[in-house]
Amino acid sequence: QVQLVESGGGLVQPGGSLRLSCAASGITFSIYTMGWYRQAPGKQRELVAAISRGRSTNYADSVKGRFTISRDNAKNTVYLQMNSLKPEDTAVYYCNADLNGRVSWGQGTQVTVSS
Repeated sequence: QVQLVESGGGLVQPGGSLRLSCAASGITFSIYTMGWYRQAPGKQRELVAAISRGRSTNYADSVKGRFTISRDNAKNTVYLQMNSLKPEDTAVYYCNADLNGRVSWGQGTQVTVSS
C-alpha cells in the first residue's frame, strides 16, 4: 500500500522559508517521478514542482528561483525548499508520486504566509 506523508508546513512571515518533506513507503521510490502540488481556497490544485527519476526538475513560473525540489532515494523522501515566501504561496501542499500515470497522493500539509 502506497503511503505519502508530508511534514514541515506551518505559519511563516512573508520573506521567510520553510522546507517540506514527503516520506514515501510501499513503492520503489527511486523509479517514480515525485511532485509537489498546492491548492489554495477556491482554486484548482496546481503543480508547484516535480523531479523525475533522473533528477530532472520543472517548476511553476510563480515559484522559479524561490523554490527547490530535491529527492533522497536512500531515505525515500522528497523535499521542497521554499524561500522568499509570499502571501500568495498560502495553500495546502500535497506530495504526489507518479509512475507512468499511476498516481498517489499524500494527505497534504498547510502552509500559511502571513504577517
